[in-house]
Amino acid sequence: MTFFFRLLFFRYEIRLIQNNVLYLQRKEYNTLMNSQNSITYISLPITQRHRLSFYLAMEEYVAHHLQEIKECFFLWQVNPTVIIGRNQVLENEVNLDYCHEHDIDIVRRKSGGGAVYADGDNVMFSFICNRGNATTPEVFSHYLQRAIDLLSSLGVEACVSDHNDILIGQRKVSGWAVYQMQERIIVHGTMLYDTNMQHMLHAITPSAAKLQRKGVESVRQRICLLKDYIGDRINLSEFTHTARQYFCGNNEYLLTGDDIKAIEQLQEDY
Repeated sequence: MTFFFRLLFFRYEIRLIQNNVLYLQRKEYNTLMNSQNSITYISLPITQRHRLSFYLAMEEYVAHHLQEIKECFFLWQVNPTVIIGRNQVLENEVNLDYCHEHDIDIVRRKSGGGAVYADGDNVMFSFICNRGNATTPEVFSHYLQRAIDLLSSLGVEACVSDHNDILIGQRKVSGWAVYQMQERIIVHGTMLYDTNMQHMLHAITPSAAKLQRKGVESVRQRICLLKDYIGDRINLSEFTHTARQYFCGNNEYLLTGDDIKAIEQLQEDY
């Protein structure tokens, strides 16, 4: 009997040690992730606007081929585009006739979530990092909070909704998604600085259904534009610069010509 209790106690001590090690690993991970300017900004050698599929391929390339950079970030903007989630049925989510009529591109991403409209008046965020000992939801929550902290630094109080959107008050200003690639995690989202509201309301089918039931104003009231909160002091270009400095400081990796060619090859899969 004495041996039995000693064995139980020994196993209990091992479990305590394992739990403490896991706690310290996660604490070390969170400390690293929250350290000032620990993120490296991934820059393109030429400033030009690409199709949205290029930036999704760029995320994938950075995740696979720049693994020596533990935490990466870049911003991007696109011409009018609808991005649909990995498992969505195109015809059910997108108003194809409207998109074709108004020259709105359509691209499928590899992360889940709903359909999103983007254009050159808003900005997209991409974070790529090592998973380490944290879970994918923990990493996702971490970057949502970092985005909220960015807004807070600009005097805008925001929160996360149950659907992983960022809200100002009760109105959506940002939507996010996440997916894992082996030991790397990609978290990306859109920040609605401004947008073509008519395209946003009509290009995505669910929004069209809401329009029929409740009208434009009802849908419009569920969305807010960041420019309405900071536009009198910070324009879109200044906001993107501020976001880059907030997350990365002067840390930068400039993609090479070979990097760009590899990204363009990956782009063919989108």
